[in-house]
Amino acid sequence: MPDVTVTTNFFLVLTLMANAAVVLTALLALACAFSSGARRAWRAVAAFLGPQSLLCAWIVAVVTTAGSLYYSEHFHFLPCELCWYQRIVMYPLVIVLGVGWFRRDWAVWMTALPFVVIGAPLSLYHWLVERVPSFAEGTSCSIDAPCSAPYFEKLGYVTLAWMCLSGFLLIGSLLAFFVTSSRVTDANDPARPATEPVTTVGA
Repeated sequence: MPDVTVTTNFFLVLTLMANAAVVLTALLALACAFSSGARRAWRAVAAFLGPQSLLCAWIVAVVTTAGSLYYSEHFHFLPCELCWYQRIVMYPLVIVLGVGWFRRDWAVWMTALPFVVIGAPLSLYHWLVERVPSFAEGTSCSIDAPCSAPYFEKLGYVTLAWMCLSGFLLIGSLLAFFVTSSRVTDANDPARPATEPVTTVGA
């Protein structure tokens, strides 16, 4: 079985890839507000990913969930209170996104999005607790599993909390492309009932 260093380096690479994808998505979304070319690029990416963006989001949720369980069950990293809150929000996404993709449910993003909207700020808060003393003073985590003491830190900022934040943000980015793809499909397929109107940067 891989040791903790190998496992952590593996998830570090995945985290950096997720961060790059999220930054590019955010920059493209920002550019959409000023450039018609950027809006065409957004729609092109959404069309390329299509419904598979939902499958990709499910894979991200599965990998994030599996990683957290592997650290706690194999390496015996005791989850802190904030870790548990993040798990409570992340784990259901495995079922929600998986069932949504399997059933080709075009409205599944409305169920998944609240988990992302709650989970991302929660993970960011946890990451700040690890780095900012004033944030740590306001937590009620136990001495056995303090929220302010990460089990590891890579590149000066990547911790388990940052990895979870990266997972939530990547899922959110993929859902944004999925919504755009769904709207394009609705417009091109009059025989299929349209989803509810949604305003996206790619519109």
